[in-house]
Parts: sequence; structure tokens; C-alpha cells
Amino acid sequence: MVYPNLKKKEEMSNQSTIKLQSAKRVDIVSLKMVREKSFLYRERKVANPEDAFKLAKSFFLDLDREYFIVMCLDTKNQPTAINVCHIGSLNTSIVHPREVLKPAVLSNSASIIVAHNHPSTDLTPSTEDIEVTKRLTESGKILGIELLDHIIVGDDTFVSLREKGYI
Repeated sequence: MVYPNLKKKEEMSNQSTIKLQSAKRVDIVSLKMVREKSFLYRERKVANPEDAFKLAKSFFLDLDREYFIVMCLDTKNQPTAINVCHIGSLNTSIVHPREVLKPAVLSNSASIIVAHNHPSTDLTPSTEDIEVTKRLTESGKILGIELLDHIIVGDDTFVSLREKGYI
């Protein structure tokens, strides 16, 4: 089998005169997470959507656009890492499972909770919120990282997509 992009290049090569081809340099890499800062979490464990809201809301104070965060949890539902996965515009944030699950994989997470704010303070889940939740649930199943909840954060309140039946 020839990879699709490679096939086009071979056809072009066959049509033109044979050129000397230099070798392709391939980097050998290692990955590691970098701790930017930390804080003490007194509750130690995320047992319900209210706990997830309390943990997430400190990230969403006085923001004028959507932030999407990933809270990585160990097997005892203790948070191990939080990553700001995406910063969007006033009313949208493009989220891809690859970027959401990357910090979870790197921090050896058993599960994740994702959260984002609605600067408009209307906490009604959008069609995109529901679709992203479904994609993250399915992607997480493939990697063995369970999506426990998707929290939409307002000023002093929240909506849990698990409680709404979307997970």
C-alpha cells in the first residue's frame, strides 16, 4: 500500500527527470509536562459536579472570552493537573479531543473533567457543547480515560452535562 500523499509525489517523480534526493532528518524527542504553578486543593477529591465547579471556577474569574480547561484525575478522583486547553472568543471555543486528552495522557490520568465558561452568563448548553462532550466521551473510551463530566461555569452557578444526561 502506498500512502495517499506519497503516491502523488511518486507520480511527479516518475514524470520528471530523476533528481538526487537528500535524506530526511527525523528528530528523536521526549515529552514532559511543565508545571507552571500549583495550589493546594483542600477537598483533595472531586466527588460530584459541585466539587468540580468549585475547583474550576477560580480559573474563570473576570474573563471576557471562553476558556476551556481539562482537570486530570487519578484513580481516586484526586486532581493531579489542570490545563487551559483552549482560549476562545466571546462566544465560541474550538475544542479537539487531541488537545483535550494530551495532558491527560501525559499526566497518567484515569479520568478527566472538562469545564468552560460562558461569559454571556447564559449557561444553556449549546449544540457545540453537546457535540464536543460526545466526541470527548468516545475518544476517552478509546484511550481508557473516562470523561466524568463537562461543566459549564457561570458567575456563581454551573450546569453539569452529566446531570443533564449528555454523558
